[in-house]
Amino acid sequence: MSVSNKAIFVQKKMRWIITVFILLLVEVYAFQAFKTLFKLKWSLAIYVLITLLLIGFLMYSFNAPNPNGSFTGLRAYSIGLFLGVAAFKFATILILFGEDVFRIFEALFRKLFTPASFEIPSRRKFISTLAIGIGSLPFLGLLYGMYKGKYNYKVLTYELEFDDLPAAFDGYQITQISDLHCGSFDNRVKVNYGIDLINQQQSDAILFTGDLVNNTAAEMNDWKNDFAKLKAKDGVFSILGNHDYGDYYNWETDRKKVENLDELKSIQKEMGWKLLLDEAHEIKIANEKIAIVGVENWGKGGFKQKGDLDKATQSLSPSDFKILMSHDPSHWDAVSKNHPKKIQLTLSGHTHGMQFGIDIPGWFKWSPVQFRYPQWAGIYREAGKFINVNRGFGYLAYPGRLGIWPEITVIKLKRKVAA
Repeated sequence: MSVSNKAIFVQKKMRWIITVFILLLVEVYAFQAFKTLFKLKWSLAIYVLITLLLIGFLMYSFNAPNPNGSFTGLRAYSIGLFLGVAAFKFATILILFGEDVFRIFEALFRKLFTPASFEIPSRRKFISTLAIGIGSLPFLGLLYGMYKGKYNYKVLTYELEFDDLPAAFDGYQITQISDLHCGSFDNRVKVNYGIDLINQQQSDAILFTGDLVNNTAAEMNDWKNDFAKLKAKDGVFSILGNHDYGDYYNWETDRKKVENLDELKSIQKEMGWKLLLDEAHEIKIANEKIAIVGVENWGKGGFKQKGDLDKATQSLSPSDFKILMSHDPSHWDAVSKNHPKKIQLTLSGHTHGMQFGIDIPGWFKWSPVQFRYPQWAGIYREAGKFINVNRGFGYLAYPGRLGIWPEITVIKLKRKVAA
């Protein structure tokens, strides 16, 4: 083994040692609250048994057959339980660590200012009870997200004004949906409720902004008849998202991967959807028009950058009113916002709002994903141009949503009246 290889080996070994040490420290801290509160003779055995059962379930789910190779079924629920328990433990140890700091300072104070010897006070049952109570909140919340939150569809409506909207399209309404991830769905009744909710908006056009599946076209076999029920006067338009290319699946051959993508495209045509692949579709009313522009996936941070906005808009002029469908919102800052052809409105998805956060539309929104994406949920405006980032209709990996609910966006276009 060369010197460089030895160094890499040592670094990897140290990372594992540090990771295991941190996990053990978390377990020890979390157990302290459990032991102090319940004072059971077999408390350690019960705690260890619960932890081992969870790890065993996680390992079994990831080794069980999963034909679509994604975080679905048992895998998804094991991830959800793991996240819930992890959130419980981390919230608990934060409280306990704070108490430990206080206990040490209390012992030092007594040692310095009283005759007492240095002795750290014992843990207080009240603090352990508080720690477990606070830790239970994210745990129960994540369980609720798996039980009900993932199908808690919300219709969010916006009215956007534009100086250059053709007069004939004043009041034109579009419905945007995104990130179906059909391979994750497990309740046909709930999903069809969401589909009916989309149709009830009676928009002039329905625009789907990518990630129809998690990995494979086969995921659509059980759902294509359901989503074929989506109807709008001017049609249903769609684009591809990063998951639709099958990049996260272990294909036997490159040919099978290509065939899978071709099948996914055919399924959208079969459902009556108009898939836009770096192209524009014009909608006309009287003698005026707007263009629905769709690009293939383009994203920063290691995601596929295939979309070609120049190609998609080559038949259009800067004065044409355009609605761009681009799956990844990072495309807006990097390309479309300052494109010479002028893109008045961009519709994206991709972020899911991380499926977790605090979201009071029009008032306050927060999610950890905002540290990764400047535009991550809702409407943003800059230089007279808009982007809407849809929070997603489906879910991925964590089989639920908490605070960031599945979204159906309704946007009414309005022509701005001159002052």
